[in-house]
Amino acid sequence: MAAGVVSPACASAAARRRRWRSNSSTERGYGAGAVRTLSRSAVRAFYDRLGRGLDSQAFYENPALDDLVREGDFASARSVLEFGCGTGRLAARLLATHLPPNAQYVGLDISPRMIAISTRRLAPWRTRVRLEATAGSPLLPAADASVDRVIATYVLDLLPEPEARAFLGEARRILTPGGRLCLVSLTFGESGPSRWVSRIWMALFRLHPILTGGCRPIRLAPLLDPAAWCITHRRRVQSFGVSSEVIVARPT
Repeated sequence: MAAGVVSPACASAAARRRRWRSNSSTERGYGAGAVRTLSRSAVRAFYDRLGRGLDSQAFYENPALDDLVREGDFASARSVLEFGCGTGRLAARLLATHLPPNAQYVGLDISPRMIAISTRRLAPWRTRVRLEATAGSPLLPAADASVDRVIATYVLDLLPEPEARAFLGEARRILTPGGRLCLVSLTFGESGPSRWVSRIWMALFRLHPILTGGCRPIRLAPLLDPAAWCITHRRRVQSFGVSSEVIVARPT
């Protein structure tokens, strides 16, 4: 699609996005002001120590990941790159039941221990999987227009805004014309317990990011330039008071 031309589907999605923004008292940009994030070395050290403990977050992550899997159209993907693959939990699910049998998967993570855990978990699909420990750069090791799905779940909420935007630029570069960007992050609760949970989470993060593993509630949608992305699916999912934002988008 030519730059500047907006499809009816994207126009409709943009209208829904504006309605959601107008209905949310907390959505005023990417995050709650300037914040101090963990350095890459601190992130690596934390997640190397955490190891399989990362899977304990499934109680609030799984409902949002369920939504992402439903909306990501993975059955048509021939190639997938996951930025921040963690323990390989989502990758194993996709490879087992949602991706075509010939689809190739690339997983990147800043933590060597996460890569080691993923290597064991994804062993049944080893001929279709490549895992790589990285320095944490948002630059993605893939050719232009070569990947059908780019995934980042509970990763952008670790990054400073410039790095999150750099990752999105890289995702757009490597996605095929029919590809999809699949994102999940912590976000701000709208009402009741979820609002208090996100406030407490943010207070702990501001006290010191290490207290929350470097993660904090953010707003994904403002990161996606409407001139570059068409958001085809967006949902806020709450589980045990923790709010997550799910986005599926395609490059325009």
